[in-house]
Amino acid sequence: MVWISVQLSGTHTKRINSIMAYSEKVVNRFRDVLKDPKAHGVGRFDPKDPNIATGMTGAPSCGDVMKLDLKINPETDVIEDVKFKTYGCGSAIASSTMFVEMLKGITTDEAQQIKDKDIANALELPPIKIHCSVLAEESIKEAIENWDEKKATRQLNS
Repeated sequence: MVWISVQLSGTHTKRINSIMAYSEKVVNRFRDVLKDPKAHGVGRFDPKDPNIATGMTGAPSCGDVMKLDLKINPETDVIEDVKFKTYGCGSAIASSTMFVEMLKGITTDEAQQIKDKDIANALELPPIKIHCSVLAEESIKEAIENWDEKKATRQLNS
């Protein structure tokens, strides 16, 4: 059994109890995010910025929610920066940090090739936590759809 203590807003501590063991990769990523959230892409971009695309997905069965913001170069479709906000378990947060690393510096076409299995394998997620990597893939796809809609609107208006 893995116990992870999370310091929330200064003085409130929340203890997360995991019935199944998280992989060492998940635990390390989760702890690293707690130590320095901004260094791992936690946050958001200005939603009014025309070069920001957003994808948000959730899993009603477990309550996990992921919001992904991509900062995209409109001339090249290269993802220049990535931010996320995830409400969920350690595996959901680790999946979010994994897609931050995977997405920076690639095109939106390349990003569409990222599959949940890529994230799950990289983190050694147990089968019961695969839905976390599925959410990550769905958030990526939704953000790219949002980008494609913004591009189409720009083309119509030019």
